Amino acid sequence: MLKRLDELEQKALKDLEGALDEATLQAWKVSYLGRGAELGKITEGLRELSKEERPVVGRRANEVKKALEAAYEGRETSMQQAAVERSLREERLDVTLPGRSVSRGRIHPANQMLRRVYAIFAEMGFQIYRSREVETDEYNFGLLNIPPFHPARDLWDTFYTTGEGVLLRTHTSPGQILVMRERAPEPIRVILPGMCYRYEQISARSEIQFNQVEGLAIGKNITFTDLKGTLVAFARRLYGDEVRTRFRAGHFPFTEPSAEMDIECFVCDGEGCGVCKKTGWLEILGCGMVHPTVLTNGGYDPEMVSGFAFGMGTERIAMNIHRIDDIRNFWANDLRFLEQF
Repeated sequence: MLKRLDELEQKALKDLEGALDEATLQAWKVSYLGRGAELGKITEGLRELSKEERPVVGRRANEVKKALEAAYEGRETSMQQAAVERSLREERLDVTLPGRSVSRGRIHPANQMLRRVYAIFAEMGFQIYRSREVETDEYNFGLLNIPPFHPARDLWDTFYTTGEGVLLRTHTSPGQILVMRERAPEPIRVILPGMCYRYEQISARSEIQFNQVEGLAIGKNITFTDLKGTLVAFARRLYGDEVRTRFRAGHFPFTEPSAEMDIECFVCDGEGCGVCKKTGWLEILGCGMVHPTVLTNGGYDPEMVSGFAFGMGTERIAMNIHRIDDIRNFWANDLRFLEQF
């Protein structure tokens, strides 16, 4: 048995010298060190030997195995080193070639539209006022003339938190109360941008999160004419001087009277198409005169001052301008969509 181990070692080392590539080397490993190799069978057959032969043969078998493993590792290392040297010799890198241009980031289309809206209202004298996204039921509904069990609450599918009366704001209108209580009795002219959240079915036209820009102006002798003039001026700056607008009667609990503002469809020039649903008009915002109850809740005397408010979803405006047919594209992080802007 010892003689056979010596012969096996010599033959294995000789065959290893002929392993010139990775495939041959792996075949050698399977043949001499694999589970079905002769060396393994000798080790398994030790129990059949006598007590005197067993330790001697076992020791020699371990020596042969370690010698073959060391020889294999050395051969593998030398082959890897040779491959690296060959690669360095044959695969030269031309460092004078121009590198790949760095991919530049872009401003997200939702933020692009927000910046356009900010700039327009800044030119008209409005300041930006940031308000919180996590609100109380009182500020989101109660102080805006929407008491508990009011049917208008059904218009806002609300995300409530585990805290009692704490929710994700469904609109930016709670910011009206915050800025009024902070600045009363001074005049106010602000826009309140931010993310809003509604628990509703996601579709091509509806998302559970969206940006909204609220507008608020309070002072003496402010009329609906001031509201209309402000919004018409905004539409002309955003869509062009030739844009046609119209106001339709609407209803919002926090404004009285209330209205919705449309622009003439710029795709079909008012003729009627799929974008405007054959009406020739596109709705862009809701507005109205601040309700006396809301003024009172904000710390103002409705007998002394008046005000107007409006709110718009900027993703919807961006969809109209760029003819985007699915609002979900704004949050899908698909570079094919984002890199167009």
